[in-house]
Amino acid sequence: MFIINAEKRNTAQKPRALRKSGSIPAVYYGAGKKSTPVAISTIQFKKVWRDAGESSAVVVKAPEGDIDALIHEVQVDPITDEPIHVDFLAIDMTKKIKVKVSLEYEGVSDAVKNGLGNLVKVLHEVEVEALPKDLPHNLSVDISKLKTLEDNIFISDIKIPSGVVIIDNPEAVVASIIQQVEEKEEEAPPVDLSAIEVEKKGKKEEEGEAAPTPESPDVTSGDKSVGKKPEKKEKK
Repeated sequence: MFIINAEKRNTAQKPRALRKSGSIPAVYYGAGKKSTPVAISTIQFKKVWRDAGESSAVVVKAPEGDIDALIHEVQVDPITDEPIHVDFLAIDMTKKIKVKVSLEYEGVSDAVKNGLGNLVKVLHEVEVEALPKDLPHNLSVDISKLKTLEDNIFISDIKIPSGVVIIDNPEAVVASIIQQVEEKEEEAPPVDLSAIEVEKKGKKEEEGEAAPTPESPDVTSGDKSVGKKPEKKEKK
């Protein structure tokens, strides 16, 4: 049995101050009970939450008496991941209820071990119906049944304890194997070296035409005598 001690909470007290003192603001409701604010120990709640989860019944020892309940909703701090507020749903232990139960994968798949493919977890929880005392904390899924790429695990393959019924479609796939695809490195296209040579040659020829040689006369200077030696006149 999971027990959580609860004290009457003064709603005028700020939640931050309450949390600094080592407590968490909480509330319980349901099963004909009015919404009642309480304060619970942070350390005690975290231990019970870890062991019971949100599908096992707990007993909230409140000022008005013992309350059978489920941990219905837990708000956590986005930075510290610590619980900062808890909702308890009061339940009737004599009536069946529907809750979500998490799946716990165990075992080793030969298909994965031998490198045939990768494990795909399709479902992480299923909905069950049972009396509160029969509710399981989780349900085990044995992946050792996955030996080839054709193998699948269905909801109907999950072993359930006595008094528990899974409501979800029994033919729904829980886990399977997909073929492992190897990534191939893209090969660079072959380089045409002859094309590069031709291009370089063309550039050299263009450069040769554009640059005047030292022996060529500078026709733009207007002096046509450039490059010619002056003629000597004979003395008479």
